[in-house]
Amino acid sequence: MVDNYSADDLKNAGRLKQIRMVAKLVNQQNKKALPITFGAAIAVAVVIIVVGLVTGLLAILIPIGILLGAITAMVLFGRFAQKAQYSAIDGQLGAAAAVLQSMPGDWTVTPAVAGNRTMDVVHRAVGRAGVVLVGEGVPARVAGLLTAERKKTERVAHGVPIHEFQVGNGEGQIPVSKLQRKVTTLPRALRPPAVADLNYRLKALAPTMQMPKGPLPKGARQPRMPKPR
Repeated sequence: MVDNYSADDLKNAGRLKQIRMVAKLVNQQNKKALPITFGAAIAVAVVIIVVGLVTGLLAILIPIGILLGAITAMVLFGRFAQKAQYSAIDGQLGAAAAVLQSMPGDWTVTPAVAGNRTMDVVHRAVGRAGVVLVGEGVPARVAGLLTAERKKTERVAHGVPIHEFQVGNGEGQIPVSKLQRKVTTLPRALRPPAVADLNYRLKALAPTMQMPKGPLPKGARQPRMPKPR
């Protein structure tokens, strides 16, 4: 059974407990991740120390080797942790919104600007790339929601680029793990003042659906994207 930790769980925990919680999640998703992380860190440190023995610079290279080993472990652990978090929320209601809200940069994300009773939803992100509409749910129904939301957005976003994506693992869809990179690498088309004006105009568009509060169907929890420290 995989434990799903929310952002609040990590926030309320101490730093060491946070690391243990994330490490447990990583180990549940990939049994080889932690051995690879520690093995790579030790290998880097050993190589540097051996060089120090050969060159006679052992006193200088020991701390350097330990530092480079620690950095290697941090980088690998961070990558494994991110991948584990994506795997944990993949397929859950609100996964796309969680990814969008964790994006770096000046993005304004509004979850569930459109949806239906069968829990197909469209989320909106606004940034210098323009408007990004991301749908999750049954592809055929999501396509209709995206089309309707695009038309509604065009009424107030004249001449602004509007990008549409569907999250999923089917043909023409984007996996949750690749959504953030796909959105953040979109070409910039607007200046900051234009983005602020666009956000102001989009506030006039009332959402057609609100994300459910409390437990989601079948006891699921809305996924979060905690950042391990």
